[in-house]
Amino acid sequence: MSNKLTIGMFGFGVVGQGLYDIIKTKNLNLEIKKFVIKNADKKRSLPADLFSTDPETILADPVINTVVELIDDADAAYKLTVRALKSGKNVVSANKKMIASHLEELVDIQQEYGTSLLYEGAVCGSIPIIRNLEEYYDNELLHSVSGIFNGSSNYILSKVFNENQQYADALKKAQELGFAETDPTLDVGGYDPKFKVCIVASHAYGIYVRPDDVFNIGIDKLGQQDIRFAKEKNFKIKLIPTAREIDADKVVLYVLPRLVSKESMLYNVENENNGVLVKAAFADEQFFYGKGAGGHPTGSAVLSDIAALRYGYRYEYKKHLTSNTLQYSQDYLLKVYLRYEDDLLIEKLNFSEITERYYAADFKYVIGYINLQQIAAHKADLNKEGNFIAEIA
Repeated sequence: MSNKLTIGMFGFGVVGQGLYDIIKTKNLNLEIKKFVIKNADKKRSLPADLFSTDPETILADPVINTVVELIDDADAAYKLTVRALKSGKNVVSANKKMIASHLEELVDIQQEYGTSLLYEGAVCGSIPIIRNLEEYYDNELLHSVSGIFNGSSNYILSKVFNENQQYADALKKAQELGFAETDPTLDVGGYDPKFKVCIVASHAYGIYVRPDDVFNIGIDKLGQQDIRFAKEKNFKIKLIPTAREIDADKVVLYVLPRLVSKESMLYNVENENNGVLVKAAFADEQFFYGKGAGGHPTGSAVLSDIAALRYGYRYEYKKHLTSNTLQYSQDYLLKVYLRYEDDLLIEKLNFSEITERYYAADFKYVIGYINLQQIAAHKADLNKEGNFIAEIA
């Protein structure tokens, strides 16, 4: 029999409203008692007495046993989550930056206080990848987990490649639809998928990796030359986070644009959809596909966590019990395409091998092999106007 959940929710934005829309159509043995929001003057579709600007109306209420955290401030979300967990309340969150930045501490708090933090909605929208890594792949040796983890950047790339839109126009449309923020850096700069791949790595490999230690570069320097090159070679460009076991005792994480061929299952993942590829020793390759952005898709993942709490579900972090020998590393050789302006950049990067080189007045590129450590060491140079780098898988 399920336990009755009395919920206090922080935030009532796109995801919060999407979640409420879903909940009101169901009979799930739960009640939302209070919403805490920032702007008390904003007109709401629900009765005013459900809303407050005081966090204590949730945190200090002994009747509320479940906190749903859906705000965009990672620091504030962290403080609310810690306070709730320590006071005996279970928490559901969709804040990938907060979780990735504090996951080890949050796991320790859960164990100490016997509470549960669930966050399926923080990674890949409607795709249940965390629960699958926890339950289905708990005894599986995983070679890699990678894919399209960010619906905003994928929407932009889809419009650029399929409809020949300019990058700036596609970005503006993504913002109008609510897929991208006013400041889109987290999405198009590759930070959002970096937070997500750190969370994924914890469940896939049993390691804690700080987001600041993971290399990421995005699609914001994508140019028409790169689009033309990719189309001539029958590629599409996708922004791909990767977690991969290398050797027998090391795991590499990184976020890079990738030239994807038609043979890849990621090739036809378009618009705001996400796709996750899991390559395993015994189950071989499996593919998860679904909406990666929007209030209802993310809200459905949040609701899945809420529903699981009715039956006392907790992440067990099983891989952490068996993977103590795995270490994080950036010592990994990649094949890349690099468009550049300054010849000195090629010298700085110290390619181990260059297999193709093109040199024209308005377009210069190389294709070759380079260590991820070298790429990470020169991130500032690669992020300058006139340069664009992408992995070739």
